[in-house]
Amino acid sequence: MRAMQDTLQDKSTGHDALTGRPVISATGLFTPEESISNEELVASFNEYVERFNAANADAITAGDVEALAPSSTEFIEKASGIKARHVMSKDPILNPDIMTPRWEERGNDEHSMMAEIGVIAARQALERAGRDAGDVDAVLCAASNMERAYPAMAIEIQQALGIDGFGFDMNVACSSATFGIQTAADYIRGGNAKSVLVVSPEITSGHLNWRDRDSHFIFGDVATAVLVEDAAIAPEAHWEILGTKLKTVFSNNIRNNFGFLNRAVPENAGNADKLFVQEGRKVFKEVVPMVAQMIIDESARLGLDPTLLRRLWLHQANAGMNRLIAQRVLGHEANDDESPTVLDTYGNTSSAGSIIAFHKHSDDLGANDTGLICSFGAGYSAGTVFVRKT
Repeated sequence: MRAMQDTLQDKSTGHDALTGRPVISATGLFTPEESISNEELVASFNEYVERFNAANADAITAGDVEALAPSSTEFIEKASGIKARHVMSKDPILNPDIMTPRWEERGNDEHSMMAEIGVIAARQALERAGRDAGDVDAVLCAASNMERAYPAMAIEIQQALGIDGFGFDMNVACSSATFGIQTAADYIRGGNAKSVLVVSPEITSGHLNWRDRDSHFIFGDVATAVLVEDAAIAPEAHWEILGTKLKTVFSNNIRNNFGFLNRAVPENAGNADKLFVQEGRKVFKEVVPMVAQMIIDESARLGLDPTLLRRLWLHQANAGMNRLIAQRVLGHEANDDESPTVLDTYGNTSSAGSIIAFHKHSDDLGANDTGLICSFGAGYSAGTVFVRKT
């Protein structure tokens, strides 16, 4: 019966059913040309603070309005480890009168911004794998914020690449890419696809409150792509996916209430919660042990010694969180080789962060080296992808 099952043809795809072994064939990366340093960001923010406090001096003196506190490069780097971030729209963000990204709205006959940068990353991944877009069966757009409700960003990317298959969007906040990789791997394992692109265009500058001292420095823009394929068609050099694990636990400590139902909210209700908001200390305290234990438990299930993992490509949100998670997993404080960071120059790029780290810091590993791609964020959500280099 098993032999018959292994040779069954899936009528909907023509692929062998239940025989796929998923691997990562290649990755791609798009980085915006413009970058904002901490020094530039602090100068802009402090100008806004000075103007606000001056305009509200009487109310502040009377105790009716709370004075705003300035930011500093020292505060930002101590709180996050971030020194700069790439963005799609620099000048409006640094303008104290605007302090939000601005771009021309595109017509329906033009490529959307998310699709445009996602396609660039996807094409790089295809090129690195020596693969033609016609060989791809599916596109998953896995990102923390979608540019529109529909049609799906993934379908637009699929059309732009010339892929004859299917696509859909998925949003699990900062864990979207790893959730997308497991979904793609499951399609491979089930015989429903041979080649799947997981694309994460993260224009996170659009959901950030650039006037909030506690978070104005966090996010940056980027796009990544991961080509997940059946080992039978993958290039000789690839990463075997040893196992994946996803976890969600509901929490309000990271939240964004923006949505089409906001039209019913009175204008005087305020809009601070329609952007990114978080209880940073609670997130730190609750997520670090959850993610570390998840990695350790999944390592045991896969028969791996977590202390022997060659490299950890962790979610690039906070240097302190990564340091503690790596220490609990490896049993010692990780060095830059064991747990590389891109947080300092890219900022938090949501789901793309761990993929950027993997993209930039994986070519030097040798055959049979084992590592972990891991992301975590709002939800709470967390995803792990254990890989081994061939």
